[in-house]
Amino acid sequence: MQSISTVGLDIAKSVFQVHGVDAAGQVVVRPQLRRRYVLAFFQKLPPCLVGIEACASSHHWSRELQGLGHTVRLMPSGLCEALRQAAEERQHRRGGDLRGGHATQYAVRADQDVEQQSCLMLHRARHLLIRQQTVVINSIRAYLSEFGIVAPVGRRGVEQLLEVAADTADHRLPEVARTCLAALGSQLRALKAQILEFDRRIIAWHRSSATSKRLDAIPAVGPALATALVASIADPKAFRSGRDFSAWVGLVPKQNSSGGKDKLGSISKQGDRYLRSLFTSGALAVIRYAKIHGTDHRPWLTRLLARRPTKVAAIALANKLARMAWAMMARNERYKQPAALAA
Repeated sequence: MQSISTVGLDIAKSVFQVHGVDAAGQVVVRPQLRRRYVLAFFQKLPPCLVGIEACASSHHWSRELQGLGHTVRLMPSGLCEALRQAAEERQHRRGGDLRGGHATQYAVRADQDVEQQSCLMLHRARHLLIRQQTVVINSIRAYLSEFGIVAPVGRRGVEQLLEVAADTADHRLPEVARTCLAALGSQLRALKAQILEFDRRIIAWHRSSATSKRLDAIPAVGPALATALVASIADPKAFRSGRDFSAWVGLVPKQNSSGGKDKLGSISKQGDRYLRSLFTSGALAVIRYAKIHGTDHRPWLTRLLARRPTKVAAIALANKLARMAWAMMARNERYKQPAALAA
């Protein structure tokens, strides 16, 4: 075991697959371990590089192994799956079986600390509640429309529908339907209260983070996106440039270039979907504000909107915002207002 330099660990609920290689890339060990034996196995190893697929419980195992003196790197599940399939295809041609531990020895992503992971969990839980809120609202509207009762789009419209459902003097609704809508109304109010509580916690986390407060100065980057960036990016310097970070988020176009001609398609949509949606929403907000108050103070955006549709311009602006955010995190800088805006 003294010759092991890199270990790929495929974590699971009960049985873990280990794939250890030496400095020359030769397989040294490849055991299957029950959960209770994993830490005991790594305690016997000299400090080495351990690659783990970024999935459920991966951050926990990363902290445990780092406590034993190992260097741990997490890799995106999509890349891990691609490596696993390629390895299994090669092994199939030679005969035999190769499991996920082989692929995970190529680790590329830094892990998060406990505070970052907790903040990111706060974002994920809030996002889940918002999706559930949307489902409940759509259900209320759909059920009442079956009885010919509709209301304008927006928050006030839903409140009007719930008022109709609560009005026992309105005979358009049968009693059974009224009972169902009352239950949905209670669930909707509970979801809104939970979302507001999570919003308060995100604001509190934002105020306690110096990096998050610096990112908040970027146009279209509010506390939600700022805290999500700080929680998601353990080491900004792991990306070589802002372009690499933007590609990781999935905001760069796919290329199909040949013969010296650049052919760019739609964005790749790789990486973090949640961050990508926040960047895009922020860019759309900036464009809406610019259209209302004029875009003369943003020449770049003015020229872009003149030749591209709004949503295409929003993606380009989101790409630019992502590169700016990376530069501020990696270089510990503050936002510098463009000369046109400063004037």
